[in-house]
Order: sequence, then structure tokens, then C-alpha cells
Amino acid sequence: MPLDQRVQEFVAENHKAVLSTFRRDGATQLSIVSCGPYGEGVAFSTTENRAKLLNLERDPRCSLLVSKDDWWGYVVLEGRAEIISSKTASPEKLRDAMRDVYRAASGKEHPDWEEYDEAMRKDGRATVIVIPEKVYGTAL
Repeated sequence: MPLDQRVQEFVAENHKAVLSTFRRDGATQLSIVSCGPYGEGVAFSTTENRAKLLNLERDPRCSLLVSKDDWWGYVVLEGRAEIISSKTASPEKLRDAMRDVYRAASGKEHPDWEEYDEAMRKDGRATVIVIPEKVYGTAL
């Protein structure tokens, strides 16, 4: 199911977000991310060794609060994470996902895609897509 158009438009204009995941002991972990609309959800990138990614690999349930700069307008997506990483995808699929997330989160093309691709490979980055099961917020 595609992302609701109102949510897609809000996330296309507002890229600051707070992700909540679950630690091994069940406690919540919060992480600040830059995101953008992507397919059926909202995506961001992270390195493969970050706690947020390790938490999502263990338990894909998560919430993502996307906010306006002033924090007074927001959308919350509650759902599950889909991970595109070197563990789950071909190098080409991961490269394409990383490029798409860059475009979605920045609203522009990168000036040197080959340089970008190499930096993402060296950094060991993955793409995370939050697929919502429930969406709410003041911006809807």
C-alpha cells in the first residue's frame, strides 16, 4: 500500500525525525535521523554497526516521529522496519536504495554519485524503510 499523499508531502518537506527502537532488554532507544519518503514508507540511512540497526534486525517494530523545524507540526509512523543492507541485498540494490534515500532526504541530486557510492561503501551504510501500520499527528 503506498504512503498516504499527505504524509508523503509532509515528509518530503520535513526531514528531521526521531526513531524509536527496542533494546535487547525491552527498553526504548531513541535516535535522531534525517529521512525522506520512500516507496511505502519513510527511509533513512545508517551505518551497519549502529545500535538502532542492530535493534531493528532483532525486532523490526519501531516508530518514527517526523517533525517540522519548530517541532509543532509532526507525523508519527508506527510500524516495522525493512532493512536494505550488505547482508540483505545485492550491491546494486543497496547502491540504488542509498541514492534514492539521499534524494528523498536532501531533495536534490548528489554532485558526484561515484564519490557518494564509494563513501557509503566505506562507511558500511544501510537503508532503513519504516513501513507504517498506523499514522497520526498534528500535520494530518
